[in-house]
Amino acid sequence: MWTKLPSAGREPGAGWCGRCELAPALGGAAAANSPRRWVVRPLRTRPGAGWCGRRELAPALFAPPSTPLPLLLRIPNASPILLPTMTLPTSQFSMPTAVRFGHGEIRNLVTHLEWIGAKRPLVVTDPGMLSTKAFASLKEILDNGVLPWALFGKVLPNPTEDNVDEATEIFRSGGHDSLVAIGGGSAIDLAKAVAVRTGYEGPLEDFTPAPRGAAPLAPIVAIPTTAGTGSEVGRSSVIILRKTGRKAVLFDPRLMPAVALLDPDLTLELPPKLTAATGMDAFTHCLESYVSNVFHPVADSIALGGLELVIRNLTTAVKDGGNPEARGYMMIAAMMGALAFQKDLGAAHSMAHPLSSISGLHHGLANAIVLPTVMEFNREVVKDRFARVATLFDPKVALLSEEEASHLAITKVRGLNAEIGIPARLRDAGVKESDLPALAEGALHDGCHATNPRACTLDDFRSLFREAY
Repeated sequence: MWTKLPSAGREPGAGWCGRCELAPALGGAAAANSPRRWVVRPLRTRPGAGWCGRRELAPALFAPPSTPLPLLLRIPNASPILLPTMTLPTSQFSMPTAVRFGHGEIRNLVTHLEWIGAKRPLVVTDPGMLSTKAFASLKEILDNGVLPWALFGKVLPNPTEDNVDEATEIFRSGGHDSLVAIGGGSAIDLAKAVAVRTGYEGPLEDFTPAPRGAAPLAPIVAIPTTAGTGSEVGRSSVIILRKTGRKAVLFDPRLMPAVALLDPDLTLELPPKLTAATGMDAFTHCLESYVSNVFHPVADSIALGGLELVIRNLTTAVKDGGNPEARGYMMIAAMMGALAFQKDLGAAHSMAHPLSSISGLHHGLANAIVLPTVMEFNREVVKDRFARVATLFDPKVALLSEEEASHLAITKVRGLNAEIGIPARLRDAGVKESDLPALAEGALHDGCHATNPRACTLDDFRSLFREAY
């Protein structure tokens, strides 16, 4: 319920949300003599506007007497909320992944494999995983089960088409019918690409989604051991193509894993630098999807929730890797980021992809370094959304103007990077200055910036890489 603030030290017409102790809604002079009516607007503020720092509430502003009031919504024990009419764009939403979350959930792996009808799974992972406790647990569970299985343990940090074909040969020669991907996003992406190969023989750059009703691909149980990509709930795979040397996205609804098995205990060994990089990957997914120019209110809400979880838990996960609660919430945040970015991403990802394929940077690290620079580039057209993000770092930011709060959001992201040990500049991460022209070209040819809130040209990417360098 909205009530009038004490007049001392505040402008006339101010109000606050009775659900909390904040007083963020500063009414302007134009609202001083208006009836005390609040109009809910979709993430927009104007003179006399404000919002409650609670994430559940959208920004609100005083309605002048002339404002049309076509819809009156009454909530028990609350003042009326008056909603203006608007025309919304057409959109499509779908989030069908089966997720199994819990500490020790990996112990149920055989049950999940039997549930999807697996008879002879191929386990896909990277060489670094083979010496971990997480892989030892998986091996013990499968060895004690009734299903015969085999291993492909050569996943590259940035999987290539040749890497996919090598794994596919083992899949076919061993008579396998399903895949278990354990590790980071690279292992899960490669398993998806192997699934593509079970039903498609041509060059990967020519792969297109199958029509509705097409035969299913080999089912996948995805077991992430990082908290970043969220590939375990995604319907795409990122692979470096043989023909172009560039990262490409293979998309098909059938690539969605049959089961996403999220066990926070599997991330306890993740070192601080990798925890930081993967965590900022999840943050970038949430932020870029939230400010993307695509209409998807469900994804927006998920993205904001994911951002809040990263802000509250990433620093703890980096500095106290054995904290099970922080690890668990980061796994959920990563999953939420991937659910949100079915809305699509933006220029930071278009820059991060060539930084991996050309300069060899970890994808999450690349995202983390370039994100503040891209935020500066986008700020003018998404001030309202950045202002909302700033309140997730500190609810008192809601007392600031939209202009101030949008700048502060960028400052807060830079501060989070610094706190968890992310290098401030690309040069600090080992990127060569001579790579910058090719990086800009690669970013321009990457499809992610098509939904960036501000259009990007080649000159824009040249400037962005130079500023981030």
